[in-house]
Amino acid sequence: MSSGSDFFLRRRQVAPTLLALAAALSLPARSQAQNALPKEVKIGFQKGSAVLVLARKQQVVEKRLKALGVGSVKWVEFQFGPPMLEALGAGVIDLGSVGDTPPVFAQAGGSDLVYAAATPSAQHAVLVPKNSPIRTLADLRGKKVAFGKGSSAQNVTIKALATAGLGFQDIQPTYLSPADATAAFNGGNIDAWVVWDPYYAIAEERYGARVVADTTDKRLTSASYYMAGRDFATRHPAVLAAVLDELRLLTVWSGQHRDELAAIAAEATGIDVKPWSAAFARAEFSLGPVTEANIAQQQQLADAFQALGIIPRRISVREIVWRAPGVF
Repeated sequence: MSSGSDFFLRRRQVAPTLLALAAALSLPARSQAQNALPKEVKIGFQKGSAVLVLARKQQVVEKRLKALGVGSVKWVEFQFGPPMLEALGAGVIDLGSVGDTPPVFAQAGGSDLVYAAATPSAQHAVLVPKNSPIRTLADLRGKKVAFGKGSSAQNVTIKALATAGLGFQDIQPTYLSPADATAAFNGGNIDAWVVWDPYYAIAEERYGARVVADTTDKRLTSASYYMAGRDFATRHPAVLAAVLDELRLLTVWSGQHRDELAAIAAEATGIDVKPWSAAFARAEFSLGPVTEANIAQQQQLADAFQALGIIPRRISVREIVWRAPGVF
């Protein structure tokens, strides 16, 4: 593994798209609202969000924000996306990274959040026990399929069913967190489990789970998003831009050093390095603005959920996409 000094040297050689953004924003923000800088920035993360795990370990965000006059950064751990966005909506945290589905539920529920940046989603899979008679997605008809309610796995479930000509009503949805789903999967209490990496890789490595479908099928893929509280994004755009800048630099570095990232993630989480290596080998590493394609994909998801009665009303995704003034 590289030394810490080598790590910071190389990450500063990454193309600085967001670096220019933060530089453009920081001086005006400080001159106009010097006293409005937050004393602390609160970031939500999941153990599966390896870039954020790495950022926390290396304290790159802390170092960057200290130069702007922000006193500290608080990291708050969540097991999956929906509870994180509940905390974000309540102002408990300022920024967090989640899959595609939680923002739709949060917006439909009235949470005052914004999409701040987009990044490729972790790989997901529809898993069954190795001796299961289920061989195709069509075999899921009438079966107990577990996933986190309101998580990105719910969207993957609906898309996967559609490819087999099935609807959500054709399965027995079983809403379980990753930890509870692990126990149910191993205990034979569910027929299939839809989940993301590293839980996907862990299920393969430790429990011999068999993949029925995964998000290498482009019909099932989507993005993940960095979500921010609207008030935080409005009051502190330079701070938000600086955080995203550091995370983008770290994301690009991570894609170039997957083995090192796996070792760091294993140390930070206590999860063996082998599933992390498997997860990162199939991951994509980039971070950038929310694109028109992202907006269209999220709107399609929201409209599908509204038509199924999963969310109570139609929403406009575009209305909550944040743009940093002048650059991002």
